[in-house]
Amino acid sequence: MDIQALNLLVEIIDCGNLSQVARKFKMTRANVSYHLAQLEKQTGVQLVRRTTRRVEPTEVGLRLYEHGRNIQNEMRAAQETITSLGQGLQGRVGISVPSGYGQMVMSHWLIDFKTQYPGIVLDVVFENRVDNLRDDVDIAVRILPEPPQQLVARDMGTVRYLACAARTYADAHGLPTQLAQLGTLPLVTANVVGRQLSLRGYRGTEREEIQLAPSLISDHYPFLRQCVLAGLGLGLLPDYVVQDVIATGEVVTALDDYRLSIFGTRMYLLTLPNRHQTRAVRTCIDFLLARAKGKPPDHDQLGACRHPG
Repeated sequence: MDIQALNLLVEIIDCGNLSQVARKFKMTRANVSYHLAQLEKQTGVQLVRRTTRRVEPTEVGLRLYEHGRNIQNEMRAAQETITSLGQGLQGRVGISVPSGYGQMVMSHWLIDFKTQYPGIVLDVVFENRVDNLRDDVDIAVRILPEPPQQLVARDMGTVRYLACAARTYADAHGLPTQLAQLGTLPLVTANVVGRQLSLRGYRGTEREEIQLAPSLISDHYPFLRQCVLAGLGLGLLPDYVVQDVIATGEVVTALDDYRLSIFGTRMYLLTLPNRHQTRAVRTCIDFLLARAKGKPPDHDQLGACRHPG
């Protein structure tokens, strides 16, 4: 069996369409289709089903894909072993972090990681996309109600949302005591493109939900923090955005007897299940999980174990 054709099958199934594979390898779509047809002719079975929008593997195609992915992973691991002999930890780690949590919390972790591992190239993207990981992203950190089934998810802990306002705003306008009151207040929060924003509140055994109409919206949490401090309204924000100004008394909280949720209450570290993880990526995963648990990473163990996915 032609190993190059097997590699091409892996890319076709990963990408989900022939055109994307053609662009990635600077081939024509017809050429990609020809090599796929030749592989199906050689194996004597249909390996993928084509629709107008996607390419889906057949059962045989999926099994062949798994063999091809394993071969790729072993080749990459062998190459990594050869290139790293006699050298410190090297490689590239592409990481996608939420705009707020990434800047306000994780930036310190990533700086420490880069200081300890200067040979690793960190490629950090601050974004709030929740779709699948891309080719250039090895690790994604996201706040979600529950992790996507198609990804490997590691729990990084709870995210607590707060209803909060500047003390000057609270003194002038008061603070809500019931979730339903938020419908008439100027709200400062993030948003989700394409769907109505709703807030869920849990109090004891009761669950309430209210549709929100914020008066100020941004996915840049440092800006939202500034807006709350300026007294522009009631903020609905994760605790890490305002915990320091709550400690100083500049910002006060409301609805403290509720457990609030907008985008989810758990932070997850996400990776693809079939992508080869270099030692640099595994080391970064261990480092971030240790920091999320509030303890310094064990340098002797970082990168020593191979994670699933």
